[in-house]
Amino acid sequence: MSASDGHGAYGAFDRASVDRSGQADAFDAIGDRYDEAFPHKEGQIAAGQWLAGLLPPGSRVLDVGCGTGLPTARQLSAAGHRVTGIDVSPVMLKLCRDNVPEGDFRRVDLADLESSGLGPFDGSTAFFSLLMLPRAEIPFALRMLHEQIRDDGPLALAMVESDVDDFAIPFLGNTVRVSGYLRDDLRRVVSEAGFEIASEDAYAYAPASTDVPPEIQLFLHCRRRP
Repeated sequence: MSASDGHGAYGAFDRASVDRSGQADAFDAIGDRYDEAFPHKEGQIAAGQWLAGLLPPGSRVLDVGCGTGLPTARQLSAAGHRVTGIDVSPVMLKLCRDNVPEGDFRRVDLADLESSGLGPFDGSTAFFSLLMLPRAEIPFALRMLHEQIRDDGPLALAMVESDVDDFAIPFLGNTVRVSGYLRDDLRRVVSEAGFEIASEDAYAYAPASTDVPPEIQLFLHCRRRP
């Protein structure tokens, strides 16, 4: 991954040392076991319904870290929206295309989205995708999403509440690196990136696997401040 070229929301962030290959390899290995480990996604479904209901049918919606496409890309597509999903895992993208054939799914790193020509969008989701970034990058990613969303469009965001930064954890037989915030800090980072938090929900979630501990999932329903 190359360093930033000095333009756009990522202009001040030096990406020269960032390497997402380990994350992509882990999710390639996990594949459809992800949905088996996380079978109940009530919070994600509710946040997707919130976003889908705000937009008229035919809206362009970005799904950041689209994974297998379940439930979000399928949910948004079924609501009549045009879904563009991005992910760094080729295996996840294949599953996503199989599960939601009417969507448009691309292997694009979030940091390269603004140079990809895919945007702008009427709204976006980012369910548990920003937690795969180091903390230093998350504000840049949020500001970039702010630039990619039109007008006062919605952003549905989910993170796991935790006070960690680029921390290696075991995950379904693989190792991934994750970051998180306590909820007041998450609210601050999202607000400083130019979003108004319309509402939020928290869910205690115990994955159906033995190596991932119970977690608190935070869902923020946001509107872009023009």
